[in-house]
Amino acid sequence: MVRTRIHLTDQRAETASRSGKRRSAAVPEAADRSIEQTSRRRREATLGEAAGIWRDRTDLADVDTLRRGWDRD
Repeated sequence: MVRTRIHLTDQRAETASRSGKRRSAAVPEAADRSIEQTSRRRREATLGEAAGIWRDRTDLADVDTLRRGWDRD
């Protein structure tokens, strides 16, 4: 674990104390939430960019045709 010194505005310090948590616990939790939100947004953006990338491919079989080949009679 890396120790980091931070400075909180009075409002943020007050908000942390009102939550019933010590600032030493509230700050890492807030950092974790921020990292998770950033990771989620990055993941969603990547999926959005990948959507439809094979749309114009003509060398791939039609999905419906492939599925019919997998059906059991």
